[in-house]
Amino acid sequence: MNFGFSYIALIFLIMLFVPNIIWAKNKPEDYDAYSKDENRILTIIERIGQVLIICSIFFADDIIFTPWILMLILAFIFMILYELYWIKYFRSPKTMKDMYSNFLGIPVAGATLPVLAFLFLGIYKMNFFLIFSVLVLAIGHIGIHLDYARRLK
Repeated sequence: MNFGFSYIALIFLIMLFVPNIIWAKNKPEDYDAYSKDENRILTIIERIGQVLIICSIFFADDIIFTPWILMLILAFIFMILYELYWIKYFRSPKTMKDMYSNFLGIPVAGATLPVLAFLFLGIYKMNFFLIFSVLVLAIGHIGIHLDYARRLK
């Protein structure tokens, strides 16, 4: 793990942010009613994880051909599935149920898929700072999404 800039991580961040920017104008109808009751501790943990992940793109080892290439391939597959999840959501009626639904059997896919993608990216890069950041994010982000999904039932 070296200090530098990771183009692969930048691509992942772009794949993460673009749908979220579009989502900001396409929120589910009742989202504000649900978000006002969001668990504050999980929100703080989620924000810390987000900042840590963004900071981790400055630790680069973008050597593509390593024995860990399978981890990079899995990471890209999870990010592609994440993009497909968003396409499904944007084509839906955009309800809370659509937002927090499973996708291809993956629970709360909007939170789970990017977490898995960044986790495998961290394993590929052998970047323990990124792996730690993802675990922090997972606690907050997936926790919040699971809570929303639970409240929808």
